[in-house]
Amino acid sequence: MSSVATRSVFSQILSIISRSEFQGHVRRLRGEKGAKGFTCWEQLVAMLFCQLAQAKSLREICAGLRCCLGKLNHLGIEEGPRRSTLSYANRHRPWQIFEKTFYDLLATCRATAPRKPFRFKNPLYSLDMTLIELCASVFDWARYMRTKGAIKLHLLLDHDGYLPTFAYLSEGKTHEVRVARTLELPAGSIVALDKGYHDFGLYRRWTQAGIWFVTKLKKNADYRVVQRRKVPQHPDIWADEIIVFSGVAAKRQGLAGMRFRRIAVWDADNMEEMVLLTNHLDFGPTTIFRIYKARWKIEEFFRALKQNLKVKTFVGVNANAVRIQIWTALIAMLLLKYLAFKSRLKWALSNLVALLRWNLFSYRNLWEWIDDPFQTPAGHGPPAQLLLGLNNLDSIRAVTS
Repeated sequence: MSSVATRSVFSQILSIISRSEFQGHVRRLRGEKGAKGFTCWEQLVAMLFCQLAQAKSLREICAGLRCCLGKLNHLGIEEGPRRSTLSYANRHRPWQIFEKTFYDLLATCRATAPRKPFRFKNPLYSLDMTLIELCASVFDWARYMRTKGAIKLHLLLDHDGYLPTFAYLSEGKTHEVRVARTLELPAGSIVALDKGYHDFGLYRRWTQAGIWFVTKLKKNADYRVVQRRKVPQHPDIWADEIIVFSGVAAKRQGLAGMRFRRIAVWDADNMEEMVLLTNHLDFGPTTIFRIYKARWKIEEFFRALKQNLKVKTFVGVNANAVRIQIWTALIAMLLLKYLAFKSRLKWALSNLVALLRWNLFSYRNLWEWIDDPFQTPAGHGPPAQLLLGLNNLDSIRAVTS
């Protein structure tokens, strides 16, 4: 057995996170001010155990770790925390520690991420948000409507490896355009987004900065066609036009005279016409259509996050605890992505999560396990004495039958 396998699978997964960088964030944010024994690292281990082991409550987290006594030293902790200790830490310690750890791990994942399935070299992103519903009577700080509570997770997905390169948590009432305005993207980037981000000021700022976008054109948009381009021999491309916006709102936002592109396509999946808007005037219309359809990857990311990790039910009720749990879910997602990048198998995320949950505290070489999770390594079979006894039993049965 290799030396790596002298530690549990969970310990080897945690080693992907730079502990020195994590401790640096703890010191700068004074995360352990007044702490009496329970460290921020132990808190991170406990919350990642919540995500990867699918623990449903503080009781399950603490009991699950404490029953593994003797296997925790390699995790950097001596014993499982008490419920009151973990609850207090989630309520009071800065959630920004976990946010910064997420971005540290993102840099590690980017180094191994596969390239996007497009030939152009421009960075390609998808921008969207998902609503995480909360009970208004329990999470009273997150009141979204009269009887509902919610928090919004805003995400920018990089199509190189489909990694979340930007994440932001806001109140349910925060409009997604407000978050989009804060993004700092490199010139030449291409962003696919839905029409919920319609904002003339955003279109103007991105166009002036050399950032391309592809979105749906609103049905009530006021525009004037200034050029009709030749449509390629493709059954799904119906029109390719250069337009300028003529409405009062567009002129007020400084779009007067700025040229955009209107492309009408047939969406065979939904059996309807789709009208796209972009400020990129050079790509072929089929490429623009493919870019917009690739936006579905961010919907898949949200669905995988909600189905496989703990972001719909929470082990704490105050805002700080909820933010910590969501950030640790995003950290867990990056860890899963990193394992999938390193593996020779084409893992389905749900299968990887399920098998990891059953093997967190097994002593296997993680990097061999992700390549062949069903092979029993040497030295892990039944003891020789047991096999000898079973063989003798078979001999006795043969004689007496």
